[in-house]
Amino acid sequence: MDISVVIPLLNEEESLPELAGWIEKVMLENKFSWEIIFVDDGSSDNSWQIIEDLSVKSPAIRGIKFRRNYGKAAALNVAFQEASGDVVITMDADLQDSPDEIPELYSMIKKDGFDLVSGWKKKRHDPITKTVPTRFYNWSARRMSGIKLHDFNCGLKAYRKSVIKSIEVYGDMHRYIPFLAKWAGFRKIGEKVVRHQKRKYGKTKFGLDRFYKGYLDLLTISFMSRFAKRPMHFFGLWGSFLFTGGMFIALYLAYEKFFHQAFKMTERPLFFFGLLAMILGTQLFIAGFLGELVSRNSADRNHYLVEKKTGF
Repeated sequence: MDISVVIPLLNEEESLPELAGWIEKVMLENKFSWEIIFVDDGSSDNSWQIIEDLSVKSPAIRGIKFRRNYGKAAALNVAFQEASGDVVITMDADLQDSPDEIPELYSMIKKDGFDLVSGWKKKRHDPITKTVPTRFYNWSARRMSGIKLHDFNCGLKAYRKSVIKSIEVYGDMHRYIPFLAKWAGFRKIGEKVVRHQKRKYGKTKFGLDRFYKGYLDLLTISFMSRFAKRPMHFFGLWGSFLFTGGMFIALYLAYEKFFHQAFKMTERPLFFFGLLAMILGTQLFIAGFLGELVSRNSADRNHYLVEKKTGF
């Protein structure tokens, strides 16, 4: 199969028939073999009934329904497991992503050799209260990940099948799939300017909380990518640094006390800073040691992605 289109959704009953028809039109015009996987993330409207009706009319349309709302990352992760296309394309269900972009995204994966292509909504139809935080968020993501994308959170993306079968999307990490792909060894990541259309039906499902949540998730995934397999390299380093600094403070105060005897050690604020540094350093070192024990006993401690073999 050429293409799997994965569409997570929540209460999008009005847009689904139009979106499915639009995708089918594009696929037939380009003679692709295809499937659509709708993931109903606990909708309270008539979305699931519409998906069932669409799947009866077209065998290429399939649906997955969650019992409750689990979030976009969970919807993508489940659909990725079911997708069978050589190229997997994700898009939102609100008609703000254009299916007309699919042929070029497919070509960039199959002909240009990209592992992942992310859409860039260069011209957005959003209020300034959304665009300004988004630009800052994307700037931070570029700096921390080293991936030169302008729009990490764009729902319209294309993936080589091996990419989505090699990563696990959880929490709110759908924003950082390019980061997860890079971490898994897929480094040919491209970008395509795509059209951003105004929302035609309903209202957005995301509030301002996604900005601070996205930033915290960025810190999490940045830390995990560097130190998940070697936590002692982080906690042990900073623990040793703090403990050593505290020890030097204690030795200095001890020298002053015994050779000059001009004060009581506990009367100096520096004494308490030194003591705090030694305590924190010890705790960080122990945290790194415990992290190493957990890492070495985890089920995936020796899980590596092998691309090719020869001579076996």
